[in-house]
Amino acid sequence: MRRSLTLVLLASFSTLRAAERPNVVFILADDLGWSDTTLFGTTKLYQTPNIERLAARGMTFSRAYAASPLCSPTRSSILTGLSPARTGITTPNCHLPQIVLQATPGIKGAANIKAAPVNSVSRLNTEYYTLARALKDAGYATGHFGKWHLGHEPYSPLEHGFDVDIPHWPGPGPAGSYVAPWKFPDFDPDTPDEHIEDRMAKEAVSFIESHKDKPFFLNYWMFSVHAPFNAKQALIEKYRKKTDPNDPQRSPTYAAMIESMDDAVGTLLATLDRLGIAQNTIIVFASDNGGNMYNEVDGTTPTSNSPLRGGKATMYEGGVRGPCSVIWPGNVPGGSRCDEVIQSCDFYPTLLEMLNIDPQPGQRFDGISIVPALRREPLKRDAIFTYFPHAPRIPDWLPPAVSVHCGDWKLIRIFHGGDDGAHRWKLFNLKNDIGEKNDLARTQPERVKKLDALIEQFLIDTKAVVPIPNPNFDPTQYRLEDEGKSRQNTPRQSAKTVAGWRPGNNCHVSTQNGVLVIVSDGNDPHLSFRLPRNLPADKLTLHITLTSTASGRGQVFWQEQGITPAFFRDRSTGFDIKHDGASHDYAITLAPQHPVLSIRLDPGQSHGEIRVAAMKLTDDEGRTQYSWSFRPTAARRP
Repeated sequence: MRRSLTLVLLASFSTLRAAERPNVVFILADDLGWSDTTLFGTTKLYQTPNIERLAARGMTFSRAYAASPLCSPTRSSILTGLSPARTGITTPNCHLPQIVLQATPGIKGAANIKAAPVNSVSRLNTEYYTLARALKDAGYATGHFGKWHLGHEPYSPLEHGFDVDIPHWPGPGPAGSYVAPWKFPDFDPDTPDEHIEDRMAKEAVSFIESHKDKPFFLNYWMFSVHAPFNAKQALIEKYRKKTDPNDPQRSPTYAAMIESMDDAVGTLLATLDRLGIAQNTIIVFASDNGGNMYNEVDGTTPTSNSPLRGGKATMYEGGVRGPCSVIWPGNVPGGSRCDEVIQSCDFYPTLLEMLNIDPQPGQRFDGISIVPALRREPLKRDAIFTYFPHAPRIPDWLPPAVSVHCGDWKLIRIFHGGDDGAHRWKLFNLKNDIGEKNDLARTQPERVKKLDALIEQFLIDTKAVVPIPNPNFDPTQYRLEDEGKSRQNTPRQSAKTVAGWRPGNNCHVSTQNGVLVIVSDGNDPHLSFRLPRNLPADKLTLHITLTSTASGRGQVFWQEQGITPAFFRDRSTGFDIKHDGASHDYAITLAPQHPVLSIRLDPGQSHGEIRVAAMKLTDDEGRTQYSWSFRPTAARRP
């Protein structure tokens, strides 16, 4: 009897403690760059008054870093408190069908990189005791709204500690469009032209209202401002009148997307105020990686992260540094600022301390609690690390790499990027060189050695699967000067197109008598074509009639809606070409999982001339979806 009474009292005490704990609202923007809000005075075009309202209630961090320059790894770090180096989720492949739960070294890479990229994990393993599970076990109602991108069932939010998951979508971006009609399964718009962020905010409000009398954890991971790039037409027209062609941030569509994102933040704040629970609610606002500078919208790049270098998918500051505000009523002064270095894997241990919840026995984190910083005290740690063993070929690209931030210094180790398989390094003083223009690695070898020792210990501690030297590396296809080229401070210049085809590396394109002529003067000729309309996500076949005097295999890449960077290795297919100077027909099968936006053709791997006489795309039933004509006066046929 006495034991039963004790258990009842303990249960009652636990319930009372849970009821007294503050609510938690975690707002994670997607691809929102450091210069994409009005928090730091870096934008003239974008308007984010609600994010400013949010910041006025708490502390804004000027040096907040994502654990990765791409989304899924950062998302895993938030939910586990662990580095992507430890979880093995190092690239955003969690929507793909193949289930991979253990990272492995890459076997080979492209001929022009010295290290073979690692094979990433593709699902967040349900063995992790996530932040959602910790809060649920502490008595919180838990709800996830918006983007997930860590795996579909049995790896969805519902298997990771969330009671609610809306719209229960595993993809990398909104299904089809931001503005209805969208293509989410079993999730229809309330109005014909509803914006998905308006709807997500509405659903989040309903969750808050349902749980206002007990503690809740609202995980609102926005779809905004990830591709595809579309927005409310009225907002696009509003910003079209405001754009400056000389401003690197000059996309009216992207500006409109920013405003809709900011409106959703305002909706949540207004709800907390209306229900009288704002003073009992902790809010975290952050971004999963840097701003997207490498797709194209409105004839320009989506945004610019200037004065930072680079953007999403790069190891430079523009790829990993973003806006962040933390609101903790009664503990953090409103409108305060902090220059301490924090990272996304810090949020889990921080929230546990803020909520007075103990971690599980033996549970460890790669992040630390930033509560001291919130109390205006210095953080006690040596460094933070960013692990990105991949090499997406975009401007500002780097081969597989890992970096360390230590005080004002940042060292990037490029795996096997030196001579004879040795590593190579880039060293920057961010206090004096926020744009990472001056590489000091050669002039400060002792500092490089000291910081690289921290990197090595981090890799050992996390048991990271690291890149190996690339057995396919070809010195004749490698140029050091191709790495890290930046266009952050200059307007995007469109290469001259021929019959809609934009030439890339080492080739010149022209038309002659109805034939597309590609003259290659290097080892990697390629050209790309932006389709005038999105083609359906079905099996497509590219039919080509061509003549070639070059050599090597051909390859076709395609860009899918909502997937960035534009051309991933797993969105390509190779085909053998007869380089005998005679005409041959080829049929190359494409298997897209999302609507197709662009096609890239790599018609060989050496010097020579390739002549394309005919080209078309057909669907699974043999119907022509698109065909090309290379006569100047002829119209392209859908």
